[in-house]
Amino acid sequence: MKESTASNKTGVAPPNLAWRDYALLALKGGPRSNSQYTGAARLRSCTNPVGIRSSHAVAACKDLLETELEGIRAAGTWKTERVITSKQAVEIRVKGQSSNILNFCSNNYLGLSSHPEVVQAGKDALDQYGAGLSSVRFICGTQDIHVELEHKIAKFHGRDDAILYASCFDANAGLFEILLTPEDAVLSDELNHASIIDGIRLCKARKFRYKHKNLEDLESKLQESQNCRQRLIVTDGVFSMDGNVAPLREICDLADKYDAMVFIDECHATGFFGATGRGTEEHFGLATGRVDIINSTLGKALGGAAGGYTTGPQELISLLRQRARPYLFSNSVPPPVVACASKVFDLLFGSAGYAEKVQANTNRFRSQMTDAGFTIAGENHPICPVMLGDARLASDFADEMLERGIYVIGFSYPVVPKGKARIRVQISASHSFDEIDRTVEAFKTVGKKLGVIN
Repeated sequence: MKESTASNKTGVAPPNLAWRDYALLALKGGPRSNSQYTGAARLRSCTNPVGIRSSHAVAACKDLLETELEGIRAAGTWKTERVITSKQAVEIRVKGQSSNILNFCSNNYLGLSSHPEVVQAGKDALDQYGAGLSSVRFICGTQDIHVELEHKIAKFHGRDDAILYASCFDANAGLFEILLTPEDAVLSDELNHASIIDGIRLCKARKFRYKHKNLEDLESKLQESQNCRQRLIVTDGVFSMDGNVAPLREICDLADKYDAMVFIDECHATGFFGATGRGTEEHFGLATGRVDIINSTLGKALGGAAGGYTTGPQELISLLRQRARPYLFSNSVPPPVVACASKVFDLLFGSAGYAEKVQANTNRFRSQMTDAGFTIAGENHPICPVMLGDARLASDFADEMLERGIYVIGFSYPVVPKGKARIRVQISASHSFDEIDRTVEAFKTVGKKLGVIN
């Protein structure tokens, strides 16, 4: 049966039409159906001459995506990736800039990402252990350096054991569905990191979200969930966008009162927060082990490359090795990354005053910025959010700072709530007092130009 052009409705070119002719017909509402075509004819009809699939579904999807992208641009929240052409350090080279730029937006809190001993450890491991394992851990992907690093992590935190992942995002994705069942409950701070939220979504436990750092609300949720088999309170140790700290002592007290466990994500604390860099637990003077489970990253203060981990009770770590999907189905952390992180732990065990230097720099920046009239969020943490409110203002402010040789980034929705855009400054042990002072002066100049301060 021969179909007329007018009845052709599927949107792929009939095999006897050239693509150019078909396109002209399509613009006129022409051939839309070729249900009679089979096999190779259908395959030819859904690809263009260069082998790229073409369909009305894809075209419609592209239109939807472009509308979404235009909305981001119009809102002033478009995120441009500046290209760095040097190693990560206090001074970096940025494409399009003629001179070195001071970096005040890196998670390189200890300044060890390019430390000579750390870099050399990675080079040595590359020679001795290769670039990667081409395997997951339980098949043929565990080397002695992986086991050694896990032991160092457990020792650093004073826990039984630790398990490595490709990232802390993976560590958060792997934990909750293994630990918690439908008989259990998880109680999560409403501003926890996206990776925690996504990890919790994977588990089948009853889910409770308590108001940010609100102990009364947390207690009410603990009371509401008392019939559950086990309960886990989940919080960031330090909240990355605001630089504020979970009330960990009080959370642990509530956990004791209601027979619950405590989990903290220490990505923005491990290595530099607390007197010796042991994190939020140490910051509050809590006994080692008061927190039951810790997840953290190797990709920030601890070398800055990649990797994450869970550390806690031996039974939990052993079960994660058997069942955690991101661990079982992801390649082992590459040997050079493992070696770099391991060297960082060696430096921290040797105590070189890194945490003290970070805190001194933080105090200097925060006090001078506050005196200048800026609103700095957070709680004396190296994350120093300079609050601006408007998304476009934050973006323009960051651009003005770059012109003055200071690399900072404006954060806006959806990374932070609408109306709470900010410049997130991050302080490193590698910054000198002179560099801190120079950055504050640049903030003052731009702040006055843009009407943020008088």
